[in-house]
Amino acid sequence: MNALMGEKLAIVSPRVQTTRHRIKGIITEKDYQIVISDTPGIIEPKYKLHQKMMDAVKSALEDADVALLMVDIMEDWKEADEIFTALKLRVPAVVALNKVDRCAKERIEEATAFFGQRPYCKKVLPISALTGISKKKIINALLEYLPEGAPFFDGEDISDLNTRFFVSEMIREKIYELAQEEIPYHTAVLVREYKEKETLTKIVADIIVQRETQKVILIGEQGSMIKRIGTAARKDIEHFIGQKVFLELFIKVKPKWRENDLQLKEYGY
Repeated sequence: MNALMGEKLAIVSPRVQTTRHRIKGIITEKDYQIVISDTPGIIEPKYKLHQKMMDAVKSALEDADVALLMVDIMEDWKEADEIFTALKLRVPAVVALNKVDRCAKERIEEATAFFGQRPYCKKVLPISALTGISKKKIINALLEYLPEGAPFFDGEDISDLNTRFFVSEMIREKIYELAQEEIPYHTAVLVREYKEKETLTKIVADIIVQRETQKVILIGEQGSMIKRIGTAARKDIEHFIGQKVFLELFIKVKPKWRENDLQLKEYGY
């Protein structure tokens, strides 16, 4: 979605389950408007948080007019096919084969033939996110299957989510980048204060963890880890909003927050 939007709306990490929300990106041109929903990956829910994530996937599928299914061409196609088949899509799907820059022409042809024969697939697009995605190529493929209608959003909108949401996601992204092992999966971010001034935006946010030991790890020796997270997040936020930022982070322990409906709602899930 980031490549199609030309904006970083969805945080990026090589770790699984990075995306937790349904994020809408709005592309408006003279002749069309496309609303793209980036969703969490499909998992077997183990916590209420996971169930909320799968609810976001279900919501996106119910609203969609066309599905863009991403496949890592280097991984098991049959496994991806089983997941796509289980979705029981009621709309046409375009299958995008990613990482084609890393494999031989023969494998690309095999993958194209494999997915091209699937009943849910209307078109197969070989792409490479690393070397560059042809926005026009993907947009044109989607437009073939999108119905005509009036635009849903104002032409200036790029998402239906507010700035606070994207700020919290940028902070969470840095936790994924800098924290070790399972720590990111036990954390949430809540922006408590967002005050815009003429030359500076003040942001206060809480990083939620489940245990005191996780808090200690995120603070780091003499506060080194929380400083690294804050500095890296502040730079991204400044780039996103186009203004200097004063960012203050606090770490709070909330045991079993991933199973608590009230806390999940407070944290935006």
